[in-house]
Amino acid sequence: MNPSPVNDLSRLCLHTITTKPWPIEVAAEKYAQAGIKGITVWRQALEGRDPYKVGEMLRSYGLHVVSLCRGGFFPASSPAERRRAICDNLQAIDEAVALGAPLVVLVCGAEPTQSLGKSRMQIKIGIETVLAQVESHGIKLAIEPLHPMYADTRSAINTLAKANDMVETIGSNSVGIAVDVYHLWWDPELEEQIHRCGEMGSLFAFHISDWKYPLEDILNDRGLMGEGCINIKQIRGWVEQAGFHGYHEVEIFSNRYWAEDQDVFLKKILHAYLNHS
Repeated sequence: MNPSPVNDLSRLCLHTITTKPWPIEVAAEKYAQAGIKGITVWRQALEGRDPYKVGEMLRSYGLHVVSLCRGGFFPASSPAERRRAICDNLQAIDEAVALGAPLVVLVCGAEPTQSLGKSRMQIKIGIETVLAQVESHGIKLAIEPLHPMYADTRSAINTLAKANDMVETIGSNSVGIAVDVYHLWWDPELEEQIHRCGEMGSLFAFHISDWKYPLEDILNDRGLMGEGCINIKQIRGWVEQAGFHGYHEVEIFSNRYWAEDQDVFLKKILHAYLNHS
């Protein structure tokens, strides 16, 4: 059974990567004017800026900073590379604190020259290494399982079950899950594993877009909600049944939409959200 329709924008969050051509100052103004309430900041949007001042600017527009994307990419074939990844994640945590973001989303990474099992162990060690800093600042980390097509270099955490296993093993209330429909819609165990998130109290974020067919680019051809084959409303129902009532975060990587007039694209996002989410 699908949940109640989305009737307003009160739970809509937009990722800055979705409107990548806009600098964050323009994005903040445009999102607020459109009635959007939440914003997730991608780290490249902070380049050359003071995260604290950016956070103040976002709040001055009435925007709630939902999360910072992204940390992660822990696996590597050399100890030096793994140490660099730890340093980068510690920096991401500091940026989130300065920005006022309560959550850092992790794209966990993978190393194609080693087994997935070894990469998963390095991910676990990496998260545990930065955990003290996370807990000391009172923020959270969300492991985002990615579609198996990214298992070579982007993430060795390829199912929600694997992500849940890692959260359970780490055993910290500061570590949970980001459910992204683009990555997880295909999984026959998805409903069961979402409810498992709910039982653990670890469902921290919900990302939406659509899977187009045919898919022209595995990274940069995501669709607007309603443009593809994902039953977004059904999955939203599952996350709400699991106790999640946070923001619906629109995260669209699209060369086609980035080439459009972003004001026009923003109107399309609002229409798709209200009618297909």
